[in-house]
Amino acid sequence: MTQIQYEQKLKSWIAENHVQAEHLHFENSVHTVEEACAQAKAQPDDFVKTICMITNDGKVIGAIVLGSDRASTTKVGEVLKIERPRTATPEEALEKTGYIVGGTPPFGYEATFLMDQKVMEKETVYAGGGTPNALIRISTKELQKANDAQVMRVRK
Repeated sequence: MTQIQYEQKLKSWIAENHVQAEHLHFENSVHTVEEACAQAKAQPDDFVKTICMITNDGKVIGAIVLGSDRASTTKVGEVLKIERPRTATPEEALEKTGYIVGGTPPFGYEATFLMDQKVMEKETVYAGGGTPNALIRISTKELQKANDAQVMRVRK
């Protein structure tokens, strides 16, 4: 798939599921929090990242944390009462989510979503927009509604 096709797939999912989110495309990469800050003219904690984790039985967990935080596989295992999952490889993340690392959105694919409580302290956040050159801007309440996330501590 081309980058435009990944972004179009996400925009279609947003429209079909009536999610109130703004999709933003940039000429330059927003793959890292630093790049995203520069392009969106925002601060690190205005961003969330979705860390794709894999359970022992192959299920996907999307751990959503603020841009300045790191997701903890240990905490995720504890809160879900499962063996500690592992972080997906870029190839596994693409296979399981349908999106490339650096643009993984916080919804739009089959996963158990966990959102760190600090995310809910924000009113609006930026998240992966399907490619390393795109972001979505969304309220945290709408984000939780869109992915049916459980809110709990998942950061290190």
